[in-house]
Amino acid sequence: MAPWIGGFVILAGILALWAYAGPGPAARRGVPTDIVLPPGESLPQIAGTLARAHVINSGAVFVIAAKLTGAARFLKAGEYVFASGAPMSTVLLALREGRVVRRFVTVPEGVTSEAVVDILRRAAYLNGEVNTPPEGSVLPETYEVRRGEGRAAILGRMMNAQGALVAALWRDRSKGLPYQSPEQAVILASIVEKETAKSDERPRIAAVFLNRLRSGMRLESDPTVIYGLTSGAPLGHGLRVSELASQSPYNTYAAAGLPPTPIGNPGRAALAAALNPVLTDDLYFVADGTGGHVFSDSYQTHLRNVARWRSIEKARATARTQ
Repeated sequence: MAPWIGGFVILAGILALWAYAGPGPAARRGVPTDIVLPPGESLPQIAGTLARAHVINSGAVFVIAAKLTGAARFLKAGEYVFASGAPMSTVLLALREGRVVRRFVTVPEGVTSEAVVDILRRAAYLNGEVNTPPEGSVLPETYEVRRGEGRAAILGRMMNAQGALVAALWRDRSKGLPYQSPEQAVILASIVEKETAKSDERPRIAAVFLNRLRSGMRLESDPTVIYGLTSGAPLGHGLRVSELASQSPYNTYAAAGLPPTPIGNPGRAALAAALNPVLTDDLYFVADGTGGHVFSDSYQTHLRNVARWRSIEKARATARTQ
């Protein structure tokens, strides 16, 4: 071998080693670079994406390094963020170990389907349009999503999760429940969700409403009335007598039985409560002033509990004005 060839090989090796272990290129804007590597891309395609984004200096060196280190078979798709000047060795290790950016979309319990769609639309890193699903068809959870993922696909996951959970709870439901379908259980669960924020109360509140349904009593649930007036938006004031007399099918003071649809998307605890309530004879409940409720099985006791709650409200109002 001619001496100059050997020298060239050594120089090329040094340059390749520097390209691999030395500082990478400066980011175009001087800030970390965010890229997305789609599933199924080949090694040369990944190298090209990284080079075009100025994450690495040389796609060819990246391909060689990935093969020599054995990383080529383990590179993982996803969203990555690389600091300006990150060495190629660091980039390759991140892709091998799948150090992807984790993004989440959270749907709070009890929100309406319109609110779910609004949450998805406000996630700027997602793509595509999405239509409002039927009320009560989404399972409120925190979902991991990918940058660029379609909003409609994510909504489909949310709906599938709700369908699977309801089906499982329906199979294992308590005996003797006055439901004609799983959909009716979801309606009641949505009311339970709105009536209390305390998980330990939900099975008992569900039992109260179920006892009322069995006895032919009206549910008399304020959240259903509000839903009929605002489609789930905050009312902004306490329910008025005129509003309690509205003719909406969601007014469970005026209409017997369950409302025609859920009034929001109930969470796991509310769905479980509606299908596995506690055994109780309670027919009434009212706020107790501590964030929970006091229950009773007679109207006379309920009236005393209501009077106690009114006294608490009055005392609080007086304190605010002093």
